[in-house]
Amino acid sequence: MSILTTVAHTVRTLSADAVEKAKSGHPGLPLGCAEIGTALFSEVLRHDPAAPRWPNRDRFVLSAGHGSMLLYALLHLTGYEVSMDDIKQFRQLGSKTPGHPEYGYTPGVETTTGPLGQGLGNAVGMALAERMLAARYNRPGYDIVDHYTYVLASDGDMMEGVASEAASLAGHLKLHKLIVIYDDNKITIDGSTDLAFTESVAGRFEAYGWSVETIDGHDLEAITAAVARARQVTDKPSLIVARTTIGRHSVKENTSAVHGAPLGEDAVKALKEALGMPQDPFYVPPEVYEFFAAKREGWRAAREEWEAKFAAWSEAYPELRRQWDAAHGRLLPGELETELAALTADKPTATRALSGRALQIAAKHVPSLVGGSADLTPSNNSYIEGSEAVRAGDFSGRNIHFGVREHAMGAMANGLSLHGGLRPYVATFLVFSDYMRPSIRLAALMKQPVIYLFTHDSVYVGEDGPTHQPIEHIEALRLIPGLKVWRPATARETGLAWLQALKRTDGPSALILTRQGLPVLEEALTTPEAVAKGGYVIRRETGGTEPELVFIATGSEVGLAWAAADRLAAEGRSVRIVSVPCRELFLEQPEAYRDEVLGGAGARRMTLEIGVGAGWHRLTRPGDMVYSLERYGESGPGGQVAEHLGFSVEKIVEAARSLLADKA
Repeated sequence: MSILTTVAHTVRTLSADAVEKAKSGHPGLPLGCAEIGTALFSEVLRHDPAAPRWPNRDRFVLSAGHGSMLLYALLHLTGYEVSMDDIKQFRQLGSKTPGHPEYGYTPGVETTTGPLGQGLGNAVGMALAERMLAARYNRPGYDIVDHYTYVLASDGDMMEGVASEAASLAGHLKLHKLIVIYDDNKITIDGSTDLAFTESVAGRFEAYGWSVETIDGHDLEAITAAVARARQVTDKPSLIVARTTIGRHSVKENTSAVHGAPLGEDAVKALKEALGMPQDPFYVPPEVYEFFAAKREGWRAAREEWEAKFAAWSEAYPELRRQWDAAHGRLLPGELETELAALTADKPTATRALSGRALQIAAKHVPSLVGGSADLTPSNNSYIEGSEAVRAGDFSGRNIHFGVREHAMGAMANGLSLHGGLRPYVATFLVFSDYMRPSIRLAALMKQPVIYLFTHDSVYVGEDGPTHQPIEHIEALRLIPGLKVWRPATARETGLAWLQALKRTDGPSALILTRQGLPVLEEALTTPEAVAKGGYVIRRETGGTEPELVFIATGSEVGLAWAAADRLAAEGRSVRIVSVPCRELFLEQPEAYRDEVLGGAGARRMTLEIGVGAGWHRLTRPGDMVYSLERYGESGPGGQVAEHLGFSVEKIVEAARSLLADKA
């Protein structure tokens, strides 16, 4: 038995033992893909377990995250900080070996996977990042960015639409350093893929513009040879269709029963007997550890060779090194805040247009800022001026045309961020944020500082009608833990929302932006410090008395509150306006601050936002009012639609009078 075959069998038995001990897990893929994993981690990947984050490592993405024990077993054997005790704690609370690979928990895990198709989408983003960074930093004799992204994908990945979108764009961009191995075992949870999936995946990827080859996924030499051939392809990404048997060598092989349940004690014993492996649980042959100990010397040497080249490059190109450090450290220059805080408007302006101006300021000071739109660039105001668009053969630009592919755009943005060295932003209409929600959730889970620009934020979209008028979407985004949702009302708030999104390094931010122009309001109270708290008094009550009424509003409704306050003030009412551009941040502030901003016990509170209002009850008290929109819109001019639905100055003043009358 060759040493690589012994490694593959060790991967199988470790995986079977871990799943059996946990009484939970997915043994089918690790047993079926043991040779693929062994070939990649021993013969193909340029990596170093002693430095799992070194920048020029190859990336490996287990898109089929349910097969996590394959990855954990390989990480342990190759020498990453995944101990045998960690393997034995598979799927246990607080372990380094959770049920699906989780970014930030386990050294060697490049991204959180499990929702099928997302990992492949992430990998396309990583491969694009490699090309973009190579265009920025490589110089003759100094290819400091030069690595591959490898993916192991399953039938389920190939069925999910997000993978199709991402693969289509990868083919268009000719991302030749992306190599996907497709575990073609023709079994899913329900049974044979013949139940629902009979297309030619190879034919589909050929149509996308990929290089495609089919091999025996259990033949170690065939796997390494196919990868070597894929690396010779320089004008397209590669798909290796690896025909495998799920649950290989077990009594349940080639059945859906082995996909997602432990084999059972007797079946584990039978597996080990079939493989010629000892019955001892969690046994690793000494020669396997010795094999990888020797491998680690070569991996370390390759990393150190790159580090020496990087040091020489740094000396030859000190300005590029400064940019590299700033980009990888996500550092911001001090003048960025000054310029974004000074953003103004002298006439009614849509916040999408103001965001476009803020983007130009940010792009000037943050060279690593890159991004684009899902075929809505002019509408989203999302193009970096003075820079080219990324295209096949020229990745020096900063603007990415994602096409009508919101699913892929979200997943790729995560990959761009996870790779390091770039700050991605992506844009579409707010109503289509639903198409991106799984990716946004994963960005929040992984604490990736992706920036989302969501324009056309309400029924003011108008003539396009209910299908394009978001009602529940702002509140739905706020429900995602870790996502900061910004809905600015003015020019300065828009600039400062951009600043806060750029400052954030521990999670994503969404900017919710209007299509229609918003009135120019007095912004003397809009300071960086106030906006950074998420909510603040944007207009104080007159006369120095405590307010009778506090309007709590966001975005376009701050202007409505302002006009309503003018009318109520003319009637002798004491009215305060609180702008809450980021409710999540405001709720994180000390209770004393929130109470000070929202007025004393004698004040009635009235929240005002043109969308569903469930979350606003967190800022109100018994007797207060949440003024919201709990139905879909209509087709017609935006202002008329909003007025028809109750969002007019007259209706708001009427509601405020009623609220104050109830108080009396």
